[in-house]
Amino acid sequence: MTKIKNIIIIIVLAVLVYACEDDGFIVNPFADVNHIALAESDNDSIVKFLQNHYYDRDLDSVKPLVSGKVAMFNDVSSLKTLEVTENTIDYKLYVYVARQGNSGSDPDKGFPSVVDSVFVKYDGRTMGGTSFSENSFDNNTSGIWFTLLSVIKGWSYGFTQVKGGELKKDPSGEPFNGPITYLNGGKGVLFIPSGLAYPSSNPNNQSSALVDTNLMFYFDLLTLVPDTDHDNDGVPSILEDIDGDGIVVNDDSDEDGFPDYFDVDDDGDGVFTKDEDANGDGDPTNDFSDPDNPDVPDYLNPDIN
Repeated sequence: MTKIKNIIIIIVLAVLVYACEDDGFIVNPFADVNHIALAESDNDSIVKFLQNHYYDRDLDSVKPLVSGKVAMFNDVSSLKTLEVTENTIDYKLYVYVARQGNSGSDPDKGFPSVVDSVFVKYDGRTMGGTSFSENSFDNNTSGIWFTLLSVIKGWSYGFTQVKGGELKKDPSGEPFNGPITYLNGGKGVLFIPSGLAYPSSNPNNQSSALVDTNLMFYFDLLTLVPDTDHDNDGVPSILEDIDGDGIVVNDDSDEDGFPDYFDVDDDGDGVFTKDEDANGDGDPTNDFSDPDNPDVPDYLNPDIN
């Protein structure tokens, strides 16, 4: 047993020595990555790909460009380009909408926000300037729920460009008697630069095989939960962005360590947010009872409880 332990120690030390420079510190293989330059080269690569591929609607598949077909980059009616800034770096995210969703009798569903919950099918591939992997690194063909707060940024922003579908119903208007089925969902492809996927600037990604890699996702957006309310306090999570910077995770009105979108008592006055609905309309955001602070809703005013 002692010999085995000694061997393990020797191996560990050898790995550490190999990974260290002369000053004795472990080398971060991504320490010299220029993420601004990487964002630019990633965009160049994605643009080149879009210029040399088209979307085959009969096969629902991306194919190398051939005579008579329109490159995705030039298909302006279907290709959406989003300019996104993350950690002070500017990125371009591309969403090819092959089919826009239609929620039918439930028009309120519309487009999801960056914090809504979505029900999707997807197939992820790695991609370069001229090709993409024939093999999926991850996929789900039966449908799975995600909150767009807990996925890569390319998904969070990308899905805001697509509408979901509707639940299949029988002629009477009741849900179809059978497996849950969604009709007329949105369909397309996300083209995501590495900085909006698994960037090496995030230490949690540095062991990922997808670090600093551009990604392509085929997707079907089957349905969504509009105005998702993560803490069920009566205030949609998208409205709990108090400082208006587009990020809900950094808003903590009562400074208790829980961001407002995940805090059932946003002002920390001992009364649940959902119970600070003075007019009883189910919406705490439109109740203002303090004449000295007429612009502060009761659920964010600790003097009103």
